[in-house]
Amino acid sequence: MDPWTQIDSAAVPGSDAELTLLQRSGDFAIRISAVQGDLMNSRMHHSEDALAELACTRLRTIENARILVAGLGMGFTLAAALKTVPASAEVIVMELVPAVVEWNRGLLGQCAGRPVEDGRTRV
Repeated sequence: MDPWTQIDSAAVPGSDAELTLLQRSGDFAIRISAVQGDLMNSRMHHSEDALAELACTRLRTIENARILVAGLGMGFTLAAALKTVPASAEVIVMELVPAVVEWNRGLLGQCAGRPVEDGRTRV
């Protein structure tokens, strides 16, 4: 089994915790120093998909809907929201750790299909 390789790390504002981005083959994980194990990973994101679909389903027919996603993470909730809402919608993402946004604009972005690059997204 391939070992995890640390790609980057970033401090969590207002705390002593640190986020770490790791890669193993085509898989990614984000870990937080305060918790043992993965905070999130690229192989298991069904709860993120379901959350966005559940929250956005009623917005499918509302023109110019505005949606707030609290936390970008690996981009899966954002991607699922964008798949659910109409083309006129705007999805605003609030992210506490600026490095997470940069990770999604870079190597990590491929996991969820680069949703931060969608014209309806505002970070």
